[in-house]
Amino acid sequence: MLLRKYMSLMGVGSAQIDLILEKDVLIPGESVNGKFLIKGGTVDQDLQLIECALVMVNLKSEAEKILDTVTIDVPLRIQPNGDDDVPFTFLLPDDVPPSNKDISYHFKTKLVFKQGTESWDEDMIKVVKGNQ
Repeated sequence: MLLRKYMSLMGVGSAQIDLILEKDVLIPGESVNGKFLIKGGTVDQDLQLIECALVMVNLKSEAEKILDTVTIDVPLRIQPNGDDDVPFTFLLPDDVPPSNKDISYHFKTKLVFKQGTESWDEDMIKVVKGNQ
């Protein structure tokens, strides 16, 4: 048991997060809805918070720009091999340009524990003009 706890502190067998969106094609100014699915690892872990950033990527230069971030305090104990859901709502900014051959978007999600390695997830979205 002690070995599993130390391994989870290093990220082996720790809880994982997955952002599940209702849809991934969005219009500027639209509300993005979904949930965070948190899957427990090999030992129980105390979750501290979830951070989720909307990231715009310039595909030519590979530069990333964080447009907005949502932080959710989640004082929750994740049980081994358990599943927990946390609701997610995000308002897409009105002024984001549509996705194209030079610009892409994704949500970068980080699960932060009181002890242990952080868990990451990335989910691509496509931004389209309002009349598409």
